[in-house]
Amino acid sequence: MAKPNYSYEKRQREIAKKKKKDEKQAKKLAERDASRDNDNAQPSTDGNG
Repeated sequence: MAKPNYSYEKRQREIAKKKKKDEKQAKKLAERDASRDNDNAQPSTDGNG
């Protein structure tokens, strides 16, 4: 029977963890940018139009 390669398994878990963290950070940045764009995109109506 072959010996398990624990180093490989650990590396794969680390890669998956990093990928998930990067995706979460990218999603967070995208949501923040979208909310900031929405705030800037809506013109203020003060009745002088």
